[in-house]
Amino acid sequence: MKKILLPLLFTGFGILVGLFLARLNTGTLNPFVGQGTPFSYPLRKYTFDNLRNTTFEGSQITIGEKIEEEESFESRVFYFTSEGKKVSGMINIPKQKGLYPVAVLFRGFVDHSIYTTGVGTMNVSKGLARNGFITIAPDFLGYGESDMPSTDTIEERFETYTTALNLLASLKNIEGALTNNGFLGVGANIDKTVIWGHSNGGHIALSILAITGRPYPTVLWAPVSKPFPYSVLYFTDEFADNGKSLRKVVANFEKDYDIDLYSAPSYYKWIKAPIQIHQGTDDDAVPLRWSDQLYKALVNLEADAEYFVYPGDDHNLNPNGWSDAFSRSLYFYMDKLENPSYN
Repeated sequence: MKKILLPLLFTGFGILVGLFLARLNTGTLNPFVGQGTPFSYPLRKYTFDNLRNTTFEGSQITIGEKIEEEESFESRVFYFTSEGKKVSGMINIPKQKGLYPVAVLFRGFVDHSIYTTGVGTMNVSKGLARNGFITIAPDFLGYGESDMPSTDTIEERFETYTTALNLLASLKNIEGALTNNGFLGVGANIDKTVIWGHSNGGHIALSILAITGRPYPTVLWAPVSKPFPYSVLYFTDEFADNGKSLRKVVANFEKDYDIDLYSAPSYYKWIKAPIQIHQGTDDDAVPLRWSDQLYKALVNLEADAEYFVYPGDDHNLNPNGWSDAFSRSLYFYMDKLENPSYN
C-alpha cells in the first residue's frame, strides 16, 4: 500500500508546486477560480497588460435612422460590434463636404430607466459638431439598442474598456459608412481623433489612454480617477442595499485576481496624451480632491496636463462654468490638433 501511496503523494505535491508557480506568474491569489473550469482565469484577459497586448481589429460601422437635424449637421444612430456584440450610439455628421476631425465621447453613469441614446454626451457633442467635428458616442452594452453585457458584474465593467477600444479601432471604417448613407464628400480624418469623457466616462478615457499609449488629445470633465475598486465602492451608498451585494462581488474577485492589474492609476505612467481636466468645487459625485490628485499625479509623471476649477459648480459644471469649460475644451482640441507631435 505504501508503494502505491508514495508516488501519488509526490504527484500531488508536484501539482501543488505547479499551481503555486502558476499563481506567481498570473499575479492571482488563488489558483482555483469559482468561474469556468477549475484552473481558468476568465477575467485575466482584461488586465491592462493583456489589453495592451491585444489587437483590436474593429468592425464595420453602420448608420441608422435620423434622431434630429440642425442647420450644419445631422444626428443619427450608429452601430458597430465589440467582441461579437452589437453596440449602438449617436453620431453627428456635418452636412457640408470636407475632411473633419473625429471626437469620441464617453458618458458617465445614467440609470437605465431614463436613458436614451445621446444622454450624457449630447450637449458637448452638438457643440463640437457645430464647430466642425464628426462626433461619435457609444451607448455601451445594455443601453440603447445595444446587446446585453456579461452577467458577471465585474466583467460588465471591463467590457466598457473593450467597447471603447473596439470603437476606436472601428473608426477606420467610418468614411465608408458615411458614403453608404449618402454623405458624399464628407470625410473623417481619424489621424485627428480626440476624446472627451465625463465622470465614469473620464475613467474609461484614462484607461484607454493608458492601454493604447496613443496621443489622443483628451478632455475630462469631473473624471472618476481613483483606483478600482474604490472608484466603484465609493458610490455604493446610493444603492438600495447600501452596496452589500457589490462588496461581496468585489471581495470574490479580489480572492482570485490581483486587483492592481485592473486599476487605471497603476498605469497612468503609460499615458502619452495631452489632457485637460475640468472640475466643479460643489460636485457631489466626484470630489474636488480626486481631480486635484489626478492632476498632481499626471504632472509628477511629466504628462502634458492642464486643470481648471469652477467655484460653486456641480458635477455638470453648472450653474456657471459650462460655457467656459466648453470653450476651453474646444480651444484645447484645436490647439493640439495643429501640433504635429499629437498626430
